[in-house]
Amino acid sequence: MILVIDFGGQYNQLIARRVRDLNVYCEVVPYTKAIEEIKAKSPEGVIFTGGPNSVYAEDAPKIEKEVFELGIPILGLCYGMQLMAHSLGGEVKESSQREFGKTEFKLEDNEIFKDIPKESIVWMSHVDKVVTLPEGFKIIGSTDNTEIAAMTDEKRKLYALQFHPEVNHSEYGIKMIENFLVNICNVKQEWTMANYAKKTIEDVREQVKDKKVLLALSGGVDSSVVAALLSKAIGDQLTCIFVDHGLMRKNEGDEVEDAFKNSGMNFIRVNAKDRFLGKLKGVRDPEAKRKAIGEEFIRVFEDEAKKIGKVDFLAQGTIYPDIIESGVGDAAVIKSHHNVGGLPDVVDFTGLIEPLRMLFKDEVRRLGRELGLSDVLVNRQPFPGPGLGIRVIGEVTEEKLEILRDADYIFRQELEKNKVENLSQYFAVLTENRTVGVMGDFRTYDYTLALRAVHTTDFMTAEWVRIPYEVLDKVSVRIINEVGHINRIVYDVTSKPPATIEWE
Repeated sequence: MILVIDFGGQYNQLIARRVRDLNVYCEVVPYTKAIEEIKAKSPEGVIFTGGPNSVYAEDAPKIEKEVFELGIPILGLCYGMQLMAHSLGGEVKESSQREFGKTEFKLEDNEIFKDIPKESIVWMSHVDKVVTLPEGFKIIGSTDNTEIAAMTDEKRKLYALQFHPEVNHSEYGIKMIENFLVNICNVKQEWTMANYAKKTIEDVREQVKDKKVLLALSGGVDSSVVAALLSKAIGDQLTCIFVDHGLMRKNEGDEVEDAFKNSGMNFIRVNAKDRFLGKLKGVRDPEAKRKAIGEEFIRVFEDEAKKIGKVDFLAQGTIYPDIIESGVGDAAVIKSHHNVGGLPDVVDFTGLIEPLRMLFKDEVRRLGRELGLSDVLVNRQPFPGPGLGIRVIGEVTEEKLEILRDADYIFRQELEKNKVENLSQYFAVLTENRTVGVMGDFRTYDYTLALRAVHTTDFMTAEWVRIPYEVLDKVSVRIINEVGHINRIVYDVTSKPPATIEWE
């Protein structure tokens, strides 16, 4: 176990991904909870992230000096290095020459640089720098503009790098992280999906014992993996409830039912379209829609639980990005996920089971393969729990849903037929904007449809996909000709960040 202490750096999740890719488990915690989390979890090592602040500013994030006296190896990166120096009596000042981008780095012999050339390229992104070492430290790396680009107090196992080893631009950055984990923290690289599955199944059995579990099954990759995991753990104590809330894509409800009805699991489909559309009537704000959908999901599950006898646990396919974006802990709320920030305050279950809550999306897919799920389910395009409810901008009505279903189906069909590459998620959004058009010499005043396609690995960041113009043209012509009430189509060319993948 490695703890990544978040000081607001843009690469904090990437650091966690790099550690996990090296088969070492880690978690990200805010700096405000660092000391209590370190004491509670007893990690083998700690990594401080970068951050946008200056350590000498009055309101800059700080950390208790006690952290450095616990005997746990610490690696400080960028702001994390400056914080380490500042906290231990060194001096940090604004640099007269800022360093941004690729920089030539020269290193001294040290365990953290084992099997790395004396000179290599690293990725710098800093305004301040350490100008005076804390007592007990020595310089182990430098650049032309930064004399102290890497430092260590080997006796206390404190290491720090002014650059970002976690990004691909740092040639040997991943090797440096691995050296810290293996040579300094002495961790074993044993965190695999096979081990994760085994331990999680044991944990679920211990938590559930002889009680019953109800799983909120959407048919997406996350809840499908949870279904497979829980089925192996507790067998027929599990009941999978698929709530067809009327906000699914074209034919999707039937497809989900076909995938699970002969799986050997207790599977129930609940058709609740009228309930959900009733709750969404007149609701326009996206956060209010998410919360309304989240609460109604719970109420449906409570009603179904009463029909099958006493159910103690509700299981969900919550994953790590859901937790982060919903503002758990000290993180800012980006949007409430219906299964996290969208949960009502009062829930008629004694406990929640969320076995994927610390996994990124690609890790969930790896776990699914480990559990023997089919490629059709494991590689299925993600679909948000609130469904088309957050892809219809403004108030949701059955008329708008039908328009969007048909347009979205054509978009996905053409991308798949034309084998467009690097597609992680792709969908249509029905905006509230109406524009003037002309069809058959007649004036029209109808909806603008937005198309969105992104490529990503962990869904924390994403790049928009460069769809060939001829494919976009075919999509546009088909939608205009085959779907009513749309007279203009636009393509979203915004990455995440600054945008989120979904529009709402």
